[in-house]
Amino acid sequence: MAPPVAERGLKNVVWQKIKATVFDDCKKEGEWKIMLLDEFTTKLLASCCKMSDLLEEGITVVEDIHKNREPVRQMKALYFITPTSKSVDCFLRDFGSKSENKYKAAYIYFTDFCPDNLFNKIKASCSKSIRRCKEINISFIPHESQVYTLDVPDAFYYCYSPDPGNAKGKDAIMEAMADQIVTVCATLDENPGVRYKSKPLDNASKLAQLVEKKLEDYYKIDEKSLIKGKTHSQLLIIDRGFDPVSTVLHELTFQAMAYDLLPIENDTYKYKTDGKEKEAILEEEDDLWVRIRHRHIAVVLEEIPKLMKEISSTKKATEGKTSLSALTQLMKKMPHFRKQITKQVVHLNLAEDCMNKFKLNIEKLCKTEQSQQGKPLRKDRSAEETFQLSRWTPFIKDIMEDAIDNRLDSKEWPYCSQYPAVWNGSGAVSARQKPRANYLEDRRNGSKLIVFVIGGITYSEMRCAYEVSQAHKSCEVIIGSTHILTPKKLLDDIKMLNKPKDKVSFIKDE
Repeated sequence: MAPPVAERGLKNVVWQKIKATVFDDCKKEGEWKIMLLDEFTTKLLASCCKMSDLLEEGITVVEDIHKNREPVRQMKALYFITPTSKSVDCFLRDFGSKSENKYKAAYIYFTDFCPDNLFNKIKASCSKSIRRCKEINISFIPHESQVYTLDVPDAFYYCYSPDPGNAKGKDAIMEAMADQIVTVCATLDENPGVRYKSKPLDNASKLAQLVEKKLEDYYKIDEKSLIKGKTHSQLLIIDRGFDPVSTVLHELTFQAMAYDLLPIENDTYKYKTDGKEKEAILEEEDDLWVRIRHRHIAVVLEEIPKLMKEISSTKKATEGKTSLSALTQLMKKMPHFRKQITKQVVHLNLAEDCMNKFKLNIEKLCKTEQSQQGKPLRKDRSAEETFQLSRWTPFIKDIMEDAIDNRLDSKEWPYCSQYPAVWNGSGAVSARQKPRANYLEDRRNGSKLIVFVIGGITYSEMRCAYEVSQAHKSCEVIIGSTHILTPKKLLDDIKMLNKPKDKVSFIKDE
């Protein structure tokens, strides 16, 4: 049986690396510290750990580096920040002069490569106050166990705006994205063969060439790495234009539908029960959410009431026994029962809210969308379809399966330089074959397919990564993008394309 998602996914990989490269590195001092974060690293840490985890690592307080703070000169400070002028300037204000230092000393950990001009600025101003200064090479957000984002929604504007005056901005965004993608590969201990979709635009080929060069440079410089050549993995870089249809269709699987139709922000769902407003976090620690998030809404609406009845009958059966041992067991189980029922109530509310919105104005639209899809040359997936309005499968699923089975056309999907040494489909094990007993070892020894889409991915495309991984047991698919899209977010992005850049505002992923 596979371990829980939270214990084996990308989030855990990132957290373990942060522990090893940041906290274990400065924990030797054996003192409590204050932690300073910027906007990006706040999101990064929030995605893979909780405050209780930070307390275990000796962190007493977490502060925003950009805000005014009271000095705490008796304590040392740990700075986990991006190597940008804005964050570095905030750090320098904390250590302007020895008499005005906010903290006793500083440990600085950058998410990725710190440019020489910023490093020299720090060195010239306050080198005596710094105990450590390191780059840890994690410059992405582990959104889910098999999903990452770079948190750069403005990439859509710079990559697709028709304004020729944005060329410099586009080049800078491409460089930054390439650096971030390299940190994804490094975190996974992979040096993949880099492939790209050759059409319709040249964005994918440009980014792929940058990533290939930066990967080569990274593994040359990284003396600790045991990786010297290409590993048994592929990195596919795709332009958003490869499948515009999937970005605007209204999906009827649970997660995609919820984020499309309901005002969920920061993965927080607000609902009312017993006349009170409550909040619930949609996260992978919730095993019920992981179990049902990719299922059709009709299945979810049937399954949750059944689960509630099962728990209720189990509880009643236990209550019917009057022996002291039975009562003791019931008392022990009560918190567990309450927790399970609470989760089920949350998801039932969520599903019912989705259906109310769906019936209001989306149902007719879905029927129209399905009839307008046309009949492209696609795989026959009729055996996978259960409901009438479930006929659309994102193109990316075909691409993932073809990549694993070594069926991608080498002209349409060229490698930048060399392909992985043993990528011939041998690493992929069909779901019809019996998988190895040790899940973690299976994944560790198997191949990885890393996918990056320029310009956003949808929740339905995220779902495909899990479905394909499940079908090919020893090849794990990890999908990522600049940001995550819903139909509304995509239309908002498109509206901005003809605006001058000083009139454009970008909304980061919630």
